[in-house]
Amino acid sequence: MATTAHSPEQQAEQVPGVTGGAALAVRVRGLHKSYGGRSAVDGIDLDIRTGEVFALLGPNGAGKTTTVEILEGYRRRDCGEVDVLGVDPAVADRTWRGRIGIVLQSTNENAELTVEELVRHFARYYPDPRDPDEVIAAVGLEEKRRARTRALSGGQRRRLDVALGIVGRPDLLFLDEPTTGFDPQARRAFWDLVRSLRRDGTTILLTTHYLDEAEQLADRVGVIARGRIVAVDTPARLRGRTAHQARVRWTDADGDHEEHTDAPTRLVRALSDRYGGEVPALSVTRPSLEDVYLSMIEDDDGARDDAATAKDGR
Repeated sequence: MATTAHSPEQQAEQVPGVTGGAALAVRVRGLHKSYGGRSAVDGIDLDIRTGEVFALLGPNGAGKTTTVEILEGYRRRDCGEVDVLGVDPAVADRTWRGRIGIVLQSTNENAELTVEELVRHFARYYPDPRDPDEVIAAVGLEEKRRARTRALSGGQRRRLDVALGIVGRPDLLFLDEPTTGFDPQARRAFWDLVRSLRRDGTTILLTTHYLDEAEQLADRVGVIARGRIVAVDTPARLRGRTAHQARVRWTDADGDHEEHTDAPTRLVRALSDRYGGEVPALSVTRPSLEDVYLSMIEDDDGARDDAATAKDGR
């Protein structure tokens, strides 16, 4: 297995979707991973810029979790170059692990400890942790600080997971489906927390099934399908407001009408002239990020399930 380490100067490359060169927190080239002859990750190239929020989107079994676990140092790759914070995760030491934070999809350990006890306990693992009281407040658990973990609701447990992920003041934070179980108000509070971490300079790799979450938080979005990265760009560009046709609908005495066009303003103007002013039941819509995302993964028929049956549901 090749190991790599790059200086910030070497990492200052042009990142797709980002203006100008930037040091890279994550650099991946030709990443492969197979289980039992089935390819879960099939030649991924990926750059994540230092200080950005990067959202990785993809259907179950597309290779997301395997990719992220390789970046976290929890899973070995078959081949390819991987550089995370200047170190190959496959040979990373304790110092490197102290620079990353990880929020898993679900954890159920330490059920008898209180929120405060658990956050303070984890803080002791790091050389320069955030103040535990500050962290508890940041994730909205002040009123539950003395509650035992087993007594927390699902959403409160996710907030605690986030607290444990950020208490070490990580340079790079992995967030795996972080707002699962959050109510709308809690989700928005968490989004504010992510934005504050970004302002503090934390690089964040976010996996999520919520397309609105990716649009709200991510500087750039990567879409993975069939073990490959099929697109990387800003949410606005990926949404394709200039590259995809708008859908114009209206209704008149002859029934419902619909046209797809690159020039919706011109079409609406023509319709207005035709109807002498107001166009009946007019609507103009452009593809959402979800529309574009679904079009990118529509050929992923689930044949690749990222070793869902071969490797721990991953």
